[in-house]
Amino acid sequence: MNQVDTLHAGARRLPPLLVGMALIAAGLAVLLAGAFATSRYPFAFDRAIIVGLRQWGGPSWLPKAAADITALGGGVVLTLVVAIVAGFLLVQRLWLTAAATAMACLTGGWAVDLVKGQVLRARPDLVPHLVDAGGYSFPSGHATSSAVAYLTLAALAGQVTPDRVARRYLLVVAVLLVGAIGCSRVYLGVHWPSDVLAGWSFGTLWALGWWTATARARVAIGGER
Repeated sequence: MNQVDTLHAGARRLPPLLVGMALIAAGLAVLLAGAFATSRYPFAFDRAIIVGLRQWGGPSWLPKAAADITALGGGVVLTLVVAIVAGFLLVQRLWLTAAATAMACLTGGWAVDLVKGQVLRARPDLVPHLVDAGGYSFPSGHATSSAVAYLTLAALAGQVTPDRVARRYLLVVAVLLVGAIGCSRVYLGVHWPSDVLAGWSFGTLWALGWWTATARARVAIGGER
């Protein structure tokens, strides 16, 4: 099997980890939708987790580490990461992957802003915020945008990475990074846990959708090489 055939085969196989995460994300989305329809927010678990984390506090270095981690999900960092990766893909003449990466992240950001503007959920006020945060709370912009960007980057990169171990590594790193960013938002007191859960769910399903669309386009055009 030559390199093009290998890439085509990889593009046709959904990563099992991404499939599992998408199923969990879909379940969370249904549960959150039901909770919003039947309860007033913030929910009981939102309050309990926020207050419990602040009472615990953690080691002295944790607030600074959480602030550094949360910055990895900020707009400036994500824009730089996406631009660098898209540029690298263009240098490699992977036009479809570069275009899909840029469009997935750009439209994902628009979708987050649209939802925030519709829900208009206030940020937590139970504990002092450990970092500055403005705007509305639902969904968490950092959790959603980092999931959209890092999961999509890892998923689409997997379509043009012949080595199976490398594909798994990229996706696992992306999952851990997105998880850490989302958890940092709750620890810092600037988001309710349900904001982060919604962001993770949206970003995971977004990445799955773009993986599927890009894989079909790749097969239809006969690859990029």
